Amino acid sequence: MSAEIISGKDLAQELRLNMKQEVEELRKEGITPQLTVVLVGDNPASKSYVKGKEKAAKEVGISSSVIELPATIPEEELLQLIHKLNQDKEVNGILVQLPLPDHISEQKVIETINPDKDVDGFHPVNIGRMMIGEDTFLPCTPYGILTMLKSRNIQLEGKHAVVIGRSNIVGKPVGQLLLNENATVTYCHSRTKDLRNFTTKADILIVAIGKPNVLTAEDIKDGAVVIDVGINRLESGKLTGDVDFESAVSRASYITPVPKGVGPMTIAMLLKNTIKAAKGLENR
Repeated sequence: MSAEIISGKDLAQELRLNMKQEVEELRKEGITPQLTVVLVGDNPASKSYVKGKEKAAKEVGISSSVIELPATIPEEELLQLIHKLNQDKEVNGILVQLPLPDHISEQKVIETINPDKDVDGFHPVNIGRMMIGEDTFLPCTPYGILTMLKSRNIQLEGKHAVVIGRSNIVGKPVGQLLLNENATVTYCHSRTKDLRNFTTKADILIVAIGKPNVLTAEDIKDGAVVIDVGINRLESGKLTGDVDFESAVSRASYITPVPKGVGPMTIAMLLKNTIKAAKGLENR
């Protein structure tokens, strides 16, 4: 058996085509979705992510702007800028690229963004709405993972999903989204004893550890769905996930590659959230 590969790159492309049509319809109504990205400092990875977001936004017709700030900017000055963007009626979505310099509180920045412009889906208000199953902006990577699973009609109800990783950005919210879909969810993390005992019982395995090739075929149940969120650069320069793809592909029923797996979906869902913000949250 060889797993079917879920290409995030292909699915994201399909979603962008649909979003392009949606944006064209909105433009006819005089609405142009607008995303403002705030980039603090010159972290090369952050700069690369922001470029990718700009390119994708342009492709679907979303107006986007990037505000670049020095790494030395005082926290208060950044918060004042966010307040200004909150009040700007032209701006639908605000994204402050993480990580931020050490002297700036990420939590304070996230909490300053107006929840109705929080297209990253990190504001405690939006996280709370997600927890109780209300319509809201979902965090982009977990939202992308859920969309990938649904694109292949993978049954979630009643399935045992094991999430490895408990970050506020991926691990915790993806587990909650799966719970909202009636899956039974187990969280594992760096303090979990006998990790293999859990992973080999998973129907759906979400791996977000941030260490290359930690999981191999022996850690995976036959026919499991494996979603690899990790993206690690080896000394050779090659990108690899948290799962040893070559061995896992023989055990899983579905698997995501690295690169071209979860990554492109994260940006696609950011655009989806920006369009949602421009339309005004449905059912609100």
